[in-house]
Amino acid sequence: MAARRTTKKTARKRAGARANGRKTTRRWSKTVTETSDAMSLDKGVFKKSPHAIAVSLKRSAERSRRRKSTPFRSAMSMLTFYINRGGKNLSATERRKLDQAKDELRALYGKAS
Repeated sequence: MAARRTTKKTARKRAGARANGRKTTRRWSKTVTETSDAMSLDKGVFKKSPHAIAVSLKRSAERSRRRKSTPFRSAMSMLTFYINRGGKNLSATERRKLDQAKDELRALYGKAS
């Protein structure tokens, strides 16, 4: 079986460059956060206490008419999205606070964890 030949075009794609020479960005989550039409969140919501985060997410999810799922699932999705977007850059204390906010959110909706 013959080995595949790499053309300049495919080599450039693999290197992460566009045809015009600019490097592509992989920050799709930033675009989603800025342009998403899913739910309107309060400014600085994730800087608050776990209980305040959960209450704010619940309020936003219940007020929103643009969601496709239940308020609980929408609120939990936004929290999970924020955690995943933070990734390795979240400190242990921030991660713990956000995990506690998940538990608070479950408690507010009467869901078992």
